[in-house]
Amino acid sequence: QVQLVESGGGLVQAGGSLRLSCATSGLTFNGYTQGWFRQAPGKEREFVGCINWSGFSTYYANAVKGRFTISRDKAKNTMYLQMNSLKPEDTAMYYCAAGDPAAWGSRSSARYDYWGQGTQVTVSS
Repeated sequence: QVQLVESGGGLVQAGGSLRLSCATSGLTFNGYTQGWFRQAPGKEREFVGCINWSGFSTYYANAVKGRFTISRDKAKNTMYLQMNSLKPEDTAMYYCAAGDPAAWGSRSSARYDYWGQGTQVTVSS
């Protein structure tokens, strides 16, 4: 059974940093894609970024490019989202997701098959 669990969210001031973690289990197949999405109240779920199975290729939404970095520790079965220079508009529930290789490079949540429960990130001004 595939499970994804996010952690690391919290309250941070604008300009600060947070690192989110996504612990995964059951993703034993090679080639899968993992991604991060976020959703603010009243808005649709928004693509943040994704990383391929090897961990060498990443793809980011323009809104976070240059500020957020996705990485993966295969030994720990954990994906990370390092968020720097946070802005109030980054406030959202953040979700990690997993899908097949075709999901990489896509901004659509429909391309991902497995989801975590989310972790809240709140950025104050």
